[in-house]
Amino acid sequence: MGNMSDSLSKDQRAEMERQFNIYQDGVSEIIPAFEMKEKIAKSLLTDRPLKVKLGLDPSAPDVHLGHTVVLNKLKQFQENGHIIQLIIGDFTGKIGDPTGKSTARKQLTNEEVKHNAQTYYEQFSKVLDMEKVELFYNSAWLSKLGLEDTINLSASITVARLLERNDFSERLAAGKPISLHEFFYPLMQGYDSVELESDVELGGTDQHFNVLMGRHLQEYYNKEKQVVIMLPLLEGLDGVEKMSKSKNNYIGVDEDPREMFGKIMSIPDELTLKYSNLITDLSHIEKNDIAMRLESGDLHPRDAKMLLGKVIVRMYHDEAAAQLAEEHFKTVFQRGAIPQDIPEVIWEGSHSIHVIDLLVQLGLQSSKSEARRMIQNGGIRINSEKVMDVDLLVHLPKELILQVGKRKFLKLLNPKAN
Repeated sequence: MGNMSDSLSKDQRAEMERQFNIYQDGVSEIIPAFEMKEKIAKSLLTDRPLKVKLGLDPSAPDVHLGHTVVLNKLKQFQENGHIIQLIIGDFTGKIGDPTGKSTARKQLTNEEVKHNAQTYYEQFSKVLDMEKVELFYNSAWLSKLGLEDTINLSASITVARLLERNDFSERLAAGKPISLHEFFYPLMQGYDSVELESDVELGGTDQHFNVLMGRHLQEYYNKEKQVVIMLPLLEGLDGVEKMSKSKNNYIGVDEDPREMFGKIMSIPDELTLKYSNLITDLSHIEKNDIAMRLESGDLHPRDAKMLLGKVIVRMYHDEAAAQLAEEHFKTVFQRGAIPQDIPEVIWEGSHSIHVIDLLVQLGLQSSKSEARRMIQNGGIRINSEKVMDVDLLVHLPKELILQVGKRKFLKLLNPKAN
């Protein structure tokens, strides 16, 4: 690509540095950083926007805050006038990404892919201006590859290189099967970059092998190589595992404002700054101010999380919802009061019922064993009184309040009671 930056004017060089500083903020790695600056310089000199790629395997349609780490970075590129290329892996999704998997992934049907892709599109609009996004389905080109094309593609890499992937090498060492089609997933994903001539590709650190494949294949097909930006993974509510719906440690972008706020308040204190830096729209000055005040002790970790909760709810709902969510949290958790606007259910069963059966019949717990554990852990209250006896027989009055955990309330109305 040459040293395009040598041809920049003073103002253009300042703009290159400004954009680069934005793009490198909060990332794990830019591969390579020098080429990222050259890409920006070329864009400024030719007045042509960069093409910034994100590939999506539409296997899990619910978007959570972990996904927004990369979406917020895409938004920065979009705000600087660059083109966002969203690739829906309707073809690769049928293969299934083997990343981090000890067994082969279930292959998706056409109907599942289309449904999940539509859900992604709707939820991504909470972060990106989708009218300015170029949306592609990789079946448009991958389904047209003939056998000769596919063999040529497979010749671009050795089996030994593919086995460098931890998930493959670990399965091989454990004697677990690896299907041949799984080797093609990173090749197909990388070929997307060849087809679209992407300048930059974003991905989480767990996608390191896959996103570098695009750079490798572009060189193989004599294309200009893309730069790869690796983004950190966001830990979930447990503070340990990557945020994931399957691990039930996630915060969905479509969740109720009060639930969203409450979940933010439950994250470990040490994650507050990471969440603030990676998934909020706060300015650098605001983020640095929070960090300095936390370090000095001027800002209590609880208050920092309350600020974070308000910002997150405001981003995905609005300012009024954020204010109401904060007030709800203070009312329920800090003052120990029961909220006013809780769901009501008309009871049509018997006047007496064992507490475990009551919880299951109302759908507050999915099974009797789960209800038993919740009681034993002190997570069930009736009219603000903690239930201690798993065999408790509940006599249902005209009205009672059930509380499950910290955030779930239900008002039970029994019109047949005396």
